[in-house]
Amino acid sequence: MATLLIVAPVFALIAAGYASVLFRFVSESAHKGISEFAFSIAIPALLFRTIVVSEFPDVSPYRMWGAYYGALAITWIAAMAVSALLRRQRGGSEDGVVCAIGSVYGNIVMLGIPLVLSALGNEAAGPMALILSVNTPLLWLCGTLQMEFVSRRQAGSPLAIVWPVIADLARNPLMLAIGFGVIWRFTGLGLTPVVDRTIELLAQAGAPTALIALGINLFRFEVKGEKPSILVMCALKLAAMPVAAFVLARLLDLPPIAAGVIVLFAAMPTGANAYIFAVQYQRLVNPVSGAVALGTLLAAVTLPVVVWVVTGVR
Repeated sequence: MATLLIVAPVFALIAAGYASVLFRFVSESAHKGISEFAFSIAIPALLFRTIVVSEFPDVSPYRMWGAYYGALAITWIAAMAVSALLRRQRGGSEDGVVCAIGSVYGNIVMLGIPLVLSALGNEAAGPMALILSVNTPLLWLCGTLQMEFVSRRQAGSPLAIVWPVIADLARNPLMLAIGFGVIWRFTGLGLTPVVDRTIELLAQAGAPTALIALGINLFRFEVKGEKPSILVMCALKLAAMPVAAFVLARLLDLPPIAAGVIVLFAAMPTGANAYIFAVQYQRLVNPVSGAVALGTLLAAVTLPVVVWVVTGVR
């Protein structure tokens, strides 16, 4: 029952966002405004406040990164291998990179942050920040570099590839919120009651608006394209990666809260950023779209199990 109380409201809000477009209560274009509010204002406020005021477990970032990105690397290699078997004579290498991105790039912002905070509480803010601070730039950089390598493109120096990622990172509201939150926490100044209450009000809107935005966003994704590729990405993302993360978290002896964040983040379904990557290179666009849609639907079944395991281990 406790697991149901954690997971059911999360997916109810996603369903509400989807239904609001389906029944034309809001336009599909409303997603842009809701998403911008959620990810430029509300979620950054949530991250900033939780980092400043929460008590964090004592955990080595290197062990956390080792567990999460170790699981990610295992899943990435598996995706490349399976893609090579499925697509032997049709540009398998480039398709393999996109398949790998679709198998590891989880929706850890829209779905992961609300669910982790609901399941593990504000103590999860520190471990979450460690993953969030490097996840998008690292995955985008690795995917881009590997795509450039397998396609043998001569698009310029490595700096020409790395610099746009760094520039985007410097402007990303989530990264800025994490950075300023860490700096403000180290000052020891805390938050005055008025400032704290103001940020808290914004933060309270973060999780609901992110989930509603996810539901609206799902309306444009369809389960279409090559079914084997869709199933491979869903299976690797929802099953293989969280299992690998769970094993590595145990082997690296992570504290329960940190291990819970690692496993839950690993269990998130494929996110929209994987679709953006596929569109950029015009590879597996329909299968990745299908993995986003089907993966989110299947996550309503798989995530309660993961939450039950994670909260039961604590």
